[in-house]
Amino acid sequence: MRRPVDGEVHVHYGQIYVESDPDGFGPGLAEAFAGQSSGLCGAAIPGALWLTTGLHTGSVPFTVEVHDQSLPLDPAWEDVVEVSFRPLSATSVLVEWAGEDTWALDLEETDYRVRYCATGMDAAREQDTRSDDEPELDRYLLQFWPASPRPDQVLKQTSQSAAYWHDYARQQPPPLTPAERAVAEHQARLAQQQAERERLLAHERWEWGGQLPSQALRTVGGNVRGLRDFDPALLHAIDAAGPTTQRSVGLLAARRACERAGLTGLDWIADALTALAAGRPLPPPFDDPDRLWRVLDADPRVPNRTVGRAIPPERPHHHPPVPPRGQEPLLKPSQESPPVVGPAAALVKPPSPPASQPDDSPASYAMAVAFGAPDPSLRMSQPHMALPALVDAAHADPLQAALDAVYAGVVTYGEDYPALLEEVWSVCHSHP
Repeated sequence: MRRPVDGEVHVHYGQIYVESDPDGFGPGLAEAFAGQSSGLCGAAIPGALWLTTGLHTGSVPFTVEVHDQSLPLDPAWEDVVEVSFRPLSATSVLVEWAGEDTWALDLEETDYRVRYCATGMDAAREQDTRSDDEPELDRYLLQFWPASPRPDQVLKQTSQSAAYWHDYARQQPPPLTPAERAVAEHQARLAQQQAERERLLAHERWEWGGQLPSQALRTVGGNVRGLRDFDPALLHAIDAAGPTTQRSVGLLAARRACERAGLTGLDWIADALTALAAGRPLPPPFDDPDRLWRVLDADPRVPNRTVGRAIPPERPHHHPPVPPRGQEPLLKPSQESPPVVGPAAALVKPPSPPASQPDDSPASYAMAVAFGAPDPSLRMSQPHMALPALVDAAHADPLQAALDAVYAGVVTYGEDYPALLEEVWSVCHSHP
């Protein structure tokens, strides 16, 4: 005979568990006792036992014994039940509520008969809570021995507490068959996948201003997300306007950006705007990006203008849809954490990361994150903000050309960007 547990264990909500599935959360109360006639030791879910105590919260004397064969019943115990149990792995543990402590049972992966004995359940239930300096009220013995599976039994009933839980168990429907469970799990997975798809679609719809984007908007390159922060509805309007209007939008944005930055009086900027309006390739120095910026920096006629950051308007917060009950995403516990079953699983916190890395660990990187709107006091060179609008407007894809040119115009206008967007809206409305 082995005695892997012999002392006091802490119970909460009148529960303690045996768990052997390293990937499982353990059963809920109803499913643990499904189809049983006894209500103190729930064994309806393979690999787990739900053990009920009279005391709601506090420490109780608790012994676990592993025997080679069955034992005669000790008449000193007031309430006794038996169930059949087979561990799902070589790791079986007695687990306190919320995983506060565990004890290894070292059970083999074979069929066992389990006898759960209790004394003092009514007195413990009446007191409800026991502090460490108070005398014990109830105590428990859990015995295992190899035996073929057979139905659960109530061998002795004395307390009203045991009678209550036996009645509860007998009201539960029988457990699902393996085939029924497989179908139910498949349906649950499908429901969770559908709920996840709906959650992602709801978030995407919120990102795009309440309307899902077209495939063109999903796949267009450039800085579409930057412009989306300022006016997502305008993106849909530009997308729906068609290539001709998109070219007009790109030309308008490039022209207005250059005007706002004071560049239209420069001959090489004027030539580029003329080529853009005629649908021709941009002339030099626009054919060489490096040279383009050098020319901008070297031309003494470029005005020294700065502009503040364009700050997107605040948007309502996203409220993801609440999935139907039972379709919440399932989280797998850490394999290194003690298994937790029952309602306690929801309260377990993941282990904290190590305080430091070993010397041979991969290098780590730091990132600073600023919260809130951009600092309006920061100023940027307006000509440098405007020049990309010309280049962007000449892009081969008219949709990307329009979106990128408008975004470049937004940052060129800075705080006054709504005036530009109002003009862009006018172009979209005038070209159905």
